[in-house]
Amino acid sequence: MKERTDGRQINVKASVVIPAYNADQTLINCLNALREQDIAIPYEIIVVDDCSDDQTASLVTGSDVTLIKHDKRRGAAAARNNGIKAARGEIICFTDADCAPKSDWLYEILIPFSDRSISGCKGVYITRQNEVVARFVQIEYEDKYNLLEKQAHIDFIDTYSAAYRREVLQTNNGFDEQFTYLEDQELSFRLAARGYKMVFHPQAAVYHQHADSLAAYARKKFTIGYWKAQVVRRFPNRLIQDSHTPQVMKVQMLLAALAMAAALAVLITPWSGVILGAVLLLFFMSAVPFIRKAWAKDKLVALASPFLLFVRAGALGFGYAWGLAKPAQILEQGNLINNR
Repeated sequence: MKERTDGRQINVKASVVIPAYNADQTLINCLNALREQDIAIPYEIIVVDDCSDDQTASLVTGSDVTLIKHDKRRGAAAARNNGIKAARGEIICFTDADCAPKSDWLYEILIPFSDRSISGCKGVYITRQNEVVARFVQIEYEDKYNLLEKQAHIDFIDTYSAAYRREVLQTNNGFDEQFTYLEDQELSFRLAARGYKMVFHPQAAVYHQHADSLAAYARKKFTIGYWKAQVVRRFPNRLIQDSHTPQVMKVQMLLAALAMAAALAVLITPWSGVILGAVLLLFFMSAVPFIRKAWAKDKLVALASPFLLFVRAGALGFGYAWGLAKPAQILEQGNLINNR
């Protein structure tokens, strides 16, 4: 813990909870970054090892970090819930084991809570990566952050850089452990539906290792699409709009599906190539605003954007369709695992 030199102070008890599974390649960087936070208050760090079979647990050393170990794999939602139970802070902050918070992250993520009406806060990803796919992912996030910046209150918080009032988490049963992915999205939608106010604070930044290959990126988007279908089953109004998802993304998912259908039709009726060309042109036109944003930041990424946006749309669409066809066994809202 460092003393701030700019005269700004925060007077609140804080806990940082990190779920970790097979994180021995990244966790030490996360812990070192948290130990070097530029803030003049005491805070605790809690690592919940979700039954890793690598050296994750052995990296948690020193009296300044609390280790909780699961005796079987239970998922990130359960790990965070157990961290919440052990935490003593008034504000519970979350980051992931593959993140390295900036030195002012804890201070920044706590700033909004000086307003007693605020229940949750969302920060941002940044990266130092050089791979084109990873650079695209960063600009993709920044495109979504542009949406959030325009809103006084949000309904979407990712736990890579997040904080909630402890009483809010406890009152609302924490994370739903039935969700093995997008459990943070489910929680924030649930809280927003109950009238809790949450805000976006882009100054609370964590470094992250984004997907750096096309295959890894497509797999992640497929998984997001699958679990998005499960979240929407519980919150169908979020299919129409949420504070984080660009509306054009839904249009692109539809266009990508039409393009793939037209490509198959070409094998049977060659004239379908006209339809395919028209759909691809519409897709490119829908991508122009993103390309313009990317061009100002990274020209190579801008040039690759039409293809990568198509991969995103296709993977999300396939994942969402699979989530509708083979839904996870999720109970209705209110029957959370904490109450069973």
